[in-house]
Amino acid sequence: MARAQTGNDAISEARRAFFEAGRTPVGQVPGAILQSWRRCRGLGLAANARPAIEPIDAPRLRIMREQHERLWRLARAEVEMLAADAADTGSIAILTDADGWILDAEGSAAFLDKAGRVALMPGACWSEARVGTNAIGTAIADGLAVEVRGAEHYAAPHRILNCAASPIFDPQGRMVGVLDISGDASVAQVHALGLAQMAVANIEHRYFDEGIADADLLRVHSNRALLGTAREGLLAFRNGRLVAANRVGLALFGLERGDLGRASYEALFDGAVSRLRDDGALHDRSGRVLYGHVDEPTRARRARAATPITVSPATSSRDADAPLFDEAQRDELVRACRVLDAGIPVLVLGETGTGKEVFSRELHRLCARAGKPFVAVNCAALPEGLIEAELFGYESGAFTGARKDGSQGLLRQADGGVLFLDEIGDMPMALQPRLLRVLQDRELSPLGGGRPVKLDFALVCATHRHLEEAVAEGRFRADLYYRISHHIVTLPSLREQPARDALVRTLWERIGQGRQLTPAARDALAQYGWPGNLRQLVASLRTLAALSEPGSDVGLDALPAYLRTRMAPMPRLLAPLDADLDAITLASMRAAVEACGGNIARAARQLGISRSTLYRRLGADPRVL
Repeated sequence: MARAQTGNDAISEARRAFFEAGRTPVGQVPGAILQSWRRCRGLGLAANARPAIEPIDAPRLRIMREQHERLWRLARAEVEMLAADAADTGSIAILTDADGWILDAEGSAAFLDKAGRVALMPGACWSEARVGTNAIGTAIADGLAVEVRGAEHYAAPHRILNCAASPIFDPQGRMVGVLDISGDASVAQVHALGLAQMAVANIEHRYFDEGIADADLLRVHSNRALLGTAREGLLAFRNGRLVAANRVGLALFGLERGDLGRASYEALFDGAVSRLRDDGALHDRSGRVLYGHVDEPTRARRARAATPITVSPATSSRDADAPLFDEAQRDELVRACRVLDAGIPVLVLGETGTGKEVFSRELHRLCARAGKPFVAVNCAALPEGLIEAELFGYESGAFTGARKDGSQGLLRQADGGVLFLDEIGDMPMALQPRLLRVLQDRELSPLGGGRPVKLDFALVCATHRHLEEAVAEGRFRADLYYRISHHIVTLPSLREQPARDALVRTLWERIGQGRQLTPAARDALAQYGWPGNLRQLVASLRTLAALSEPGSDVGLDALPAYLRTRMAPMPRLLAPLDADLDAITLASMRAAVEACGGNIARAARQLGISRSTLYRRLGADPRVL
């Protein structure tokens, strides 16, 4: 039955039939709600009384969060993104563990206060057995995404809520938590369930980025455009047995989570996994072509993509991802090297995909500290509260779960070398003052006490944000900005470079392995605006190479549709956060989503609009999503 047909009067009538007359109101409420009501009545829960919910105290909540550190860390970016959108609609985003204990709740301050009156707050348990029918508890009970609106809640006092929740599963098919969006029942949350499900898909995708030990991880899909996004199929095989998969991977083969550990590679695919490694494509048993690639089965790969921090010596990258430094950029490197060697910070600006980290690594290779560590920290991936200990270190017993021997922290690992703070514009405000003190004093004190430690590192920062605007809007500390912006290097976008044809030729020589681009194809590649910059161009060239035969000519017909139509260059992605929506065309939105591999959240950030706004606008065009 359509939810639009289930109005308040119909739900009230259904409640009277169920709770007072003892009848089963089939067809008057959604089936999932009715089944939940039955479960709750069987447990003896009172429908008209306020459930006795006693939130745990702050120390116990802190311990619980530490016990679920991995879930909290991987979900943090999505919770913050949803919370920003939720604040605009008077609602909140909630993260719970698999038992319904609320670990985090953020969003509208006004609604957080209202939700607190019914104990919808961190430290409270909203399992179905304790609270009755509610989106969190019912999603856990059914293992499915669910909406519970107003009087559909079992407990009458909870009729003030509209809630939408989706369970979160780890790669092995175990439920690890729930992501929920809750708001006032008087306000329709049209897209809440869809947004929650999209966010959960991103979270579950991140679990695989941390690696599946000793297993071949296949990233596949029948649609090449979805590779590299949360909508790609992920299937991990160990000794020929399927041991982990995401929802998309299971759905591609009509499997259930119960098939994990039982389904075999031979039953799903026609051909050895080496074909996917070599050709970028593989047939399943039904003859369908699946495109993709294989992640190597090694424990060393763990957390390489997911961790916000890397420590490595300097190397000169000759990979196709590396920008081809022209004379002007070489001059910039020389000047930046002199500045860095003088102990002055360098700030690298540029749109996403322009090669800011590659430029910074090359700067490290050329500077006087080339033989020392290069410590890269992705500030956009720093969850407040957890990362502080990793950055600044901690003493033994500083907090529950701390290692007995403590930790020196990542900033100390940069001692003598170069500290690279990537996406500094996205660093949480709570961490900025302490970082500023470290930069000023070149000294840090580990968490939990201990003597201050002197530090010696060169500082390079990078961002795609307009930091001056962020300072003016109170999103970035002015004193920190002035500390890191003594010398600024701005990397041009790909569309601003006049010699794109030569760049395409050179990159294809590295990637094409003897294949030839026809003049028409090369011209289309050179003329396109490339909103994703060099990263997008390289990915497109690699895809062309993977889908063509060795020694063949790659023509215009092999290019994606957006290249064949020669879409005009899109507006700059360095848009302020208060961008005028009317100035952003639907074509620009589509191009941004495509450049971000279908990741709505990333595209919204680059366009400077909320994800819900972008989702709503694109949802009007069925060709996009």
